Amino acid sequence: MRRGPAVPVVRLSGVIAAGGLLGARGLSIEGVAPLLARAFAQRNAQAVAIVINSPGGSPVQSALIAQRIRLLADAKKLPVIAFVEDVAASGGYWLACAADEIVADPSSIVGSIGVISAGFGFQDLIARIGVERRVHTSGESKSTLDPFKPEKPEDVERLKRLQSEIHDGFKDWVRSRRAGKLKGEESVLFTGEFWTGKRGLELGLVDSLGELRAVLQQRYGEKVHLPVIQARKRLLARFGLGGSLGGSLGGSIDQIGPTTLAALEERAHWQRFGL
Repeated sequence: MRRGPAVPVVRLSGVIAAGGLLGARGLSIEGVAPLLARAFAQRNAQAVAIVINSPGGSPVQSALIAQRIRLLADAKKLPVIAFVEDVAASGGYWLACAADEIVADPSSIVGSIGVISAGFGFQDLIARIGVERRVHTSGESKSTLDPFKPEKPEDVERLKRLQSEIHDGFKDWVRSRRAGKLKGEESVLFTGEFWTGKRGLELGLVDSLGELRAVLQQRYGEKVHLPVIQARKRLLARFGLGGSLGGSLGGSIDQIGPTTLAALEERAHWQRFGL
């Protein structure tokens, strides 16, 4: 049995999405909650380290995970330190703000405090190939932003109102968690722009620059134990069993299409930050 101080480490890596949308690659409260519970229950824990590498995603899942971190931190009276790896942007920065302290690499990407919605319009394409779109609704707004119909100004305005409400919630969260620390003007910080960790330090988005092991050894001693809290593998998976042809391809045969689309969506999230 190990004695001495411990700082359990939870890695939050990937796009933030409701369970099942991005499979095992995505971050959701369903997948993260058990890891957080085990980390905060660790014996001899002096703090909990959250390693973040996420370009963002669902604002709801971001808020749920962040709230769970704060709930456990307050209940266990343990400080939380977030360490930013490649990127903590948008929802990833939302998670970082759940910590009492944010440490980033000088070349990390932080910020992107904004809300985005992206899609495609196919109405000209289906007209060219002779396909007629037929939509029947009960409720005049039920087909809002249908990608196979021309975009309506009133639909766009409705979407922008929703985005503004979500953005206001994001800004309120950052203001409350970084109270007294933000150094940049809100007209700059809350535009959706993102910066390096070095510039983020100047703007008050992070507290210091550094690397997890070096920072924690300096703070808690060279013998500090840093157990990584990981998801438990199922018994059959440990022996490489329980799969199928579809499983070896990342899902059942009828899921290959959705899996590919999810992978493309995930790639698009990362590419916004040059990764």
